[in-house]
Amino acid sequence: MELKFVLESILFSSQKPLSVGELRTCLKEAPTHAETAIPKELHQVRGSVIEQSLEALADDYQTLDRSFRLTCVAGSWQFVNAPAYAPWIKALVGHRPRPPRLTQAALETLAIVAYRQPLTRAEAEQIRGVSVDGVVKMLVDRGLLEQAGRAEVLGRPMTYRTSELFLEYFGLKNLEDLPAADELRRIPVEKPPGMPTVDAEPSTASDEEQDPSQESGLEEGKDLEEAKEADTNWEDDDEDGSSDTVETPEAPDPEDPQTTP
Repeated sequence: MELKFVLESILFSSQKPLSVGELRTCLKEAPTHAETAIPKELHQVRGSVIEQSLEALADDYQTLDRSFRLTCVAGSWQFVNAPAYAPWIKALVGHRPRPPRLTQAALETLAIVAYRQPLTRAEAEQIRGVSVDGVVKMLVDRGLLEQAGRAEVLGRPMTYRTSELFLEYFGLKNLEDLPAADELRRIPVEKPPGMPTVDAEPSTASDEEQDPSQESGLEEGKDLEEAKEADTNWEDDDEDGSSDTVETPEAPDPEDPQTTP
């Protein structure tokens, strides 16, 4: 008995897609329901071995060109019918109308979030160039986007990311299966300033890194102090009478004979 056939039987009987973790749990619990001993390699299995067996089983179905496929969508494995047999399936179960198609604006916004998640509405608007408020709300209502917490910036805006339903809607195993879009990832986005810390201390500049205007102010202050000291010394000299004064000679009196030349 091979592991891939055990997994095939589990998935065939399951009513919903199963992840590798759920399959591994089922394998571990199988010995408690068995009447005979189960080989160790069928109940003590690593997740990587389970995934390899599932991929090998999917390749077998692809090679045999069967009417159904084994595929992994949003991290869970399930059997699906090949698209070519859709008319007969619809005749059996009836036609189930799908939700309305996504608009071009919704697809563009969804692509921006998918490649740059998590991000805020403002960041999405920077990349797209127009408001995305209504589009984001519609995508959240349809379950294709979900809230991813608040950003650690001023205002604490809400960030968004794609949901598991997004992977199911586009038939993706995970986000790594997205088509390459390096140009979209390289578009720069301006982020608001971060939140100020409570215990932040004001930075003090060293004496060597003082502002030139402060240095000039200190020099002017020294000049004023020197000028003030000079004025004080001058006043002290006047009070002591020790200052040198120049006497102006009196003009000669013309009636004084001694002063007549």
